[in-house]
Amino acid sequence: MLNVLIVEDQSIVRQGLKLMLQQDEQIRVVAEAENGEEAINKMESHVIDVVLMDIRMPVMNGLEATRKIKECWPNVKILILTTFNDDEYAIQALKYGANAFLLKTSDQQTLIHAVHSCFQGGLPIHEEVVAKVMPRLLHKVEKKLELPLSARELDITRLVGEGKTNKEIADQLYLSIGTVKNHITQILQKLELRDRTQLAIFAVKNDIT
Repeated sequence: MLNVLIVEDQSIVRQGLKLMLQQDEQIRVVAEAENGEEAINKMESHVIDVVLMDIRMPVMNGLEATRKIKECWPNVKILILTTFNDDEYAIQALKYGANAFLLKTSDQQTLIHAVHSCFQGGLPIHEEVVAKVMPRLLHKVEKKLELPLSARELDITRLVGEGKTNKEIADQLYLSIGTVKNHITQILQKLELRDRTQLAIFAVKNDIT
């Protein structure tokens, strides 16, 4: 049996969610709250498995409540359920530890499945939200992987990763051995690596080809 806490400032919406969830015999709504602050109080007096959390609420919003609940009860799963298809909300919620993000346009079956999925370790996210969030996350990854190296330095790093000696690198790139050594020194400084071995490992791990 999954014990669920519904956090939603509109009473009629809370009651509708409760009726939907309790159609599943394995789900029991054991507590309700009108805002994030009340949700934290409910957490202290109930055993909760999954929190169904709205975002925009008075007193304390759902994002702040998510952060605080995860700090105090890290094993509790939090499913964000909101009207707002906003990628900033989604990214912030996931950053604070939310385990699912659905829109209130979701049907009963989707909601119930998401409750079970996030409890079992899944990360159900509404497809409309994924369409907005993924491009931003991928862009962040690409930016993070940008290296402070010139084209020549990238060539040398790639060849070091392939196990080439300084002489082999010099011959292949039509450089002097001294120039190759100077480049490697600069590369190590830019990447904050200690030696050639670390550089070779770095090149392989980051698939520099």
